[in-house]
Parts: sequence; structure tokens; C-alpha cells
Amino acid sequence: MRNPITHYALLSSFALLFALMSVNEGMADDPQLPQQVIQSVSDKLQQRLKDKSFTKDFAQVNRFVHSVINPHTDFNQIAPLVLGKHWRTATTGERDRFKQEFETLLIRIYSRAFVEYTDWSIHFRPLEIPNEATKVIVRTEVLQPGRQPVEVNYRMFLSKGQWKVYDIMIDGVSLVTNYRTSFNEEIQKKGSLSDVIDDLAKRNTEALAAKGS
Repeated sequence: MRNPITHYALLSSFALLFALMSVNEGMADDPQLPQQVIQSVSDKLQQRLKDKSFTKDFAQVNRFVHSVINPHTDFNQIAPLVLGKHWRTATTGERDRFKQEFETLLIRIYSRAFVEYTDWSIHFRPLEIPNEATKVIVRTEVLQPGRQPVEVNYRMFLSKGQWKVYDIMIDGVSLVTNYRTSFNEEIQKKGSLSDVIDDLAKRNTEALAAKGS
């Protein structure tokens, strides 16, 4: 399957890591907390990157990124958005397999970017959350020396006391929509969702064996 984020470049890819973080329950009444969570994760990653021996072991990096992402990511929400109409006709087994392989795909992308980009900062634009609001957009710019800023905006919704991201827009392009288009094209080409999942699983296995290239 072609890479659906090639035109973003890897600089944008690592921003996805922050996009899937949620605010702890009981803290959602503070309108600045979504920004604080993103900044906290950024600081944590930058601190870990100071250990160059750590970044040379891709398997170790992949495990670390997974440990950061997994507790804060709701693929039960993300996977249906990505598959769109195909989710409704998928079997339970296909849904479970897709969620697993799509999670593996994203973690590989994050891990690769985690290794390749070591110096970034995040500029937050003013954020106001109206009373009783259940959806917000957190607007940011990812900055890196010698590069143009990358606009990264997070669509978030309030669910059971937690602010969670349900989509990310990079330079105005929705990642959910972009992945949905890519997978839809692959399903039409291969003829079935099951075949696409098989191909994704194969690519994940091969990429991890090749250190996530």
C-alpha cells in the first residue's frame, strides 16, 4: 500500500504521536490542559532522545513509543473513522485485525520519526473553550530550525470527562480522511478488506524486521 502521508514528510509524522493523547479524567474543566498534555509528551520525547545509544536500537525505540501511545489511544474510535463505510460491513475478526495492524503501522511511523527528528518545539495558538462545549480544535505549529513551520491542528471531543482527539489536520489536510482514501483505494484494487489487512500485516512484519524503514 502506498504511504498516505508522503507529502507531509516525516517532520509532520511525529506530530501524530501527540495527537492521540487524552486528558486525565477529572481534569477536563481546565481549557489549557489539552495543550499541556501535548507539551508534556514533547518534553518527554526530547529528553529520551538525548541518549543516542537508545535511538540506535529501533526495536527498543518502537517498544518505548508503543508504551507512550498505547495507554492514551482509543483505536476503537479511530479505526472505524479510517475505514469509513467498510467498517460497517467488516466482520468482527476483520475489525480486530485491522485495529491491530493499523496501530502497528502508526507506531512504526512514529518510531521512525522519533529517531530522525531530534530538535523541535511546539507553538500553541490561543485556545478558548466555551462553557458546555464538547468539541474544540487545538491549533499549533511544529517548529524545527531551518524548516518551515508545520501547522498541526487537533480536533478533540469531550467524552466521560476526558478530552480526546478524533482527527488531526496537518497543513489543512485531515489524516483520517487521507488514510480513509488510501485504504478505500486499496480495497477497491484488491477486492476485499481481508486482502488489504493481509498486505498491511505483511508490510508491518517486513518493515519491523528491517528496523522500521
